[in-house]
This record gives sequence, C-alpha cells and structure tokens, in this order.
Amino acid sequence: MKIYLIRHGETSWNTLGRLQGRTDIELNENGIRLAKITGEKLKDVHFDLAIASPLKRAYETAGLVLGDRNIPILTDERIEEISFGEWEGLCCRRENYQIPSKDFEQFFTDPFGYKPPKDGESIQQMIDRCGAFYEDLIHNPDYRNKTILIAAHGCSTRAFLYHIDGRKDDFWRGHVPPNCAVTIIDVKDGKATIEEQDKVYYNPEDVVDFYK
Repeated sequence: MKIYLIRHGETSWNTLGRLQGRTDIELNENGIRLAKITGEKLKDVHFDLAIASPLKRAYETAGLVLGDRNIPILTDERIEEISFGEWEGLCCRRENYQIPSKDFEQFFTDPFGYKPPKDGESIQQMIDRCGAFYEDLIHNPDYRNKTILIAAHGCSTRAFLYHIDGRKDDFWRGHVPPNCAVTIIDVKDGKATIEEQDKVYYNPEDVVDFYK
C-alpha cells in the first residue's frame, strides 16, 4: 500500500491565525490554487481511492488534488482536526492573542502537557482516534496494493504519523505541516515507513500562515 497524506489547503482562518479545529471553514482562493498545483504535480500518481476528513477544507483539497480522476472520496470523522472547544475562532498570534490561557503555547512546545479548554480534545485523545483509523486502514485487505490519498489536518496528520514511529518527544516533527504538504508512506506486511515528509509543490512563500 502507498499512502499520500496531505494537509488541507489554506483557509481565511489560517491567514488570520484563528484556531479552526472542528469549525467547518472552506478553502480560500489561495488554498484552492495550492491544492490545484499539488494535484498537477501528482497527476501521474494512480490513486485507487481517497479518504478525507468530512470538514470542507480537507474534502475540497482531496477533490482538487484528484482533479478529473473518477475515483471515490470516502470520509472518516476519525481524521477530523483536533477540537479546540470554546477556543475555536480565537486568534493565537502573539500580536493579537485572544485565548484566555497563558499556557496555550504548550500545544506546540509540550503537546502532551497541553490542557484543552471546555469541550476540547487533548493530544492523546487525538492520537487515540486517529490510531483507530490508522490500524483499520493498514490492515484492511481490500486496500492491499492500493495507492490512497488521505486529506486531513495539521494535528491529525501528525497524529497519524505518530502511529508509525511513536515520536512522543517530537510530536510536531519540528513544525506544523504547511498547507498542502504531502507525506508519502509505504506499507508492507502491516508495517509503515515514511518515504518523504512534508513535500510541498509550490513556492513556500505563497502561504501566509501554517497554524499561527
């Protein structure tokens, strides 16, 4: 099995530094453009199917990357973005910080020590639900020898990769993945290997913001 794991394209909330979480924000004009560029660069990849988070920004990204390919896009709630609960929509940039907690920075610097707000999720909860998806995916006999596009989010893509090599001391792998960053994963006999991480097919300066 070959997996192309992609973070969604840019949204208006990305550019404003607002926490999106489960809030269903669609791609902005630049996000659509970046997804189309990525799809053009992957035009020779024979995808058998795609699985996307049901949130618009991920589902739209999958469709734009696939282009004219007539293949199904399945959805799975287990790869939706981490919930920020009552903090969703608030700005997390230093110049316009709106989150009512001085410790939010732990989400990036000490993710396993991060304390979510009311109705929000912890990193471990994110890892657990994404892990259930990961196990079902790689052990599904119907997906054997298939090439699969998975469109998800910044935190959920990192939670997916966590189940490959368990990097508890470096959950973010140095940074939040850029919009439309693609990680290529090879799976053989139920064991996954990361072949390439966070590849972007556009000029990185075209993205205003990754997460904050």
